[in-house]
Amino acid sequence: MAESTVQQSRSRDLDKLLLKPGNLVAPTFEPGVQLRDDLQEYARILVIGAGGLGCELLKDLALSGFKNLEVIDMDRIEVTNLNRQFLFRLEDVGKPKAEVAAKRVMERVSGVNIVPHFCRIEDKEIDFYKDFIIIVLGLDSIEARSYINAVAHAFQIQGWYVMIASHTWNKALNVVPQKYDSDDNPIEETVKPMVDGGTEGFKGHARVIIPGSTPCFECTIWLFPPQVKFPLCTLAETPRTAAHCIEYAHLIKWDEVHSGKTFDPDDPEHMKWVYTELSFKVCLFNMCSSHVPQAVKRAELFGIQGVTYSLTQGVVKNIIPAIASTNAIISAACTLETLKLASGCSKTLSNYLTYNGVEGLHIKVTEFVKDKDCLVCGPGVLLELDTSVTLQKFIDMLEEHPKLLLSKASVRHRATNLYMQAPPVLEEMTRSNLNLPLFELMGKVPKDIIHVTGTTSKDDKKTSCLRKLCLVFKGADAVTDLDMAVGA
Repeated sequence: MAESTVQQSRSRDLDKLLLKPGNLVAPTFEPGVQLRDDLQEYARILVIGAGGLGCELLKDLALSGFKNLEVIDMDRIEVTNLNRQFLFRLEDVGKPKAEVAAKRVMERVSGVNIVPHFCRIEDKEIDFYKDFIIIVLGLDSIEARSYINAVAHAFQIQGWYVMIASHTWNKALNVVPQKYDSDDNPIEETVKPMVDGGTEGFKGHARVIIPGSTPCFECTIWLFPPQVKFPLCTLAETPRTAAHCIEYAHLIKWDEVHSGKTFDPDDPEHMKWVYTELSFKVCLFNMCSSHVPQAVKRAELFGIQGVTYSLTQGVVKNIIPAIASTNAIISAACTLETLKLASGCSKTLSNYLTYNGVEGLHIKVTEFVKDKDCLVCGPGVLLELDTSVTLQKFIDMLEEHPKLLLSKASVRHRATNLYMQAPPVLEEMTRSNLNLPLFELMGKVPKDIIHVTGTTSKDDKKTSCLRKLCLVFKGADAVTDLDMAVGA
């Protein structure tokens, strides 16, 4: 009788999941109106990426009862996006994707609030990510996934926040930094789950990453095929495909003309230069004086068809082809997993779903295991240091360590910035720490975890990364005992 008096929301199906008990629910599940209402009022979800998959995710999450969403994307809308990124219109070309996507979903779904962020994920302070109970990824970049994966696992060890995965998000607590309990199980209050989706043509995947419990992104990075590389001699002398012509301008001519300047694939001017350089090269061969981009002519010089500005972007940025229906299927799976994680209304995916619609329809769930030597979710890289090593010396060592090779490193211990490379104001504030012993900066603890953010190079490509390090100071126990004796 009491159940009939419950005020139903506009989603009858959502009420069936959240208001009634079940047999396949998570241990934390407490059905009721409060759970449903708290989901809407307190659960903050971050969506990273506002492209084909990101547009679907924002729409699905908003329709699934989540009213507090934020989205990050650094790209602007292009004409080529319009065939599959349904939130955008022709008049939106040139505008930030995050801002337009947020506006369109809020227009269609009343009561939802979406905060857009038009920037790179690295531009945000790491503390920015601590206020979200779940991070949902709609990315097409391996590097971006790696970065967010490291950030999420950093929160687990540092315990900067508590967001209980039940109906008590409004009870934020301050806890002692901790990672595992006495039974070596991850402490739920320090876990920041991620739901990752990805598509490629008629194929896609959805996965759940729970730091401390499931394998992280780095554990299974081998699932992603290696990027195609072309011999430089082929690019320069005997190109056979449109991609060869494009990579010639990208890999060879850029360094010749812009010596010492790093190519940024996300800079429109850099991308236009690559395309224009192709036409300039053709003009030299054909003694042509036209200033109109003529990239196709260079390819035709070698009997190659199909070089366009859109293809230039695809080759240089390794853009993966996308189909709207595949995005919708993967988004639905990711949204359902997000709802299950946030409410406990059902058991979550264990832990990797693949979808293949190339020939017929095939869906498979695989339970991968953690890599015990993973640099992100494993015990971390062990470094033994003398208590006299300064912070500057430590940063220099990171560049030479074979497992790290980190340059321009920023160093953080728990919630304290020991040294930050950027922004300039933080660099100036933390610069005085460089000449101090790291042992003292870390409170003279014999061993502890720190996190370093920096730039690493792989295959001549620089990427941002965050690494966990386990520091052990030689003879630190004796030094600590001596300090205590003197104090006594």
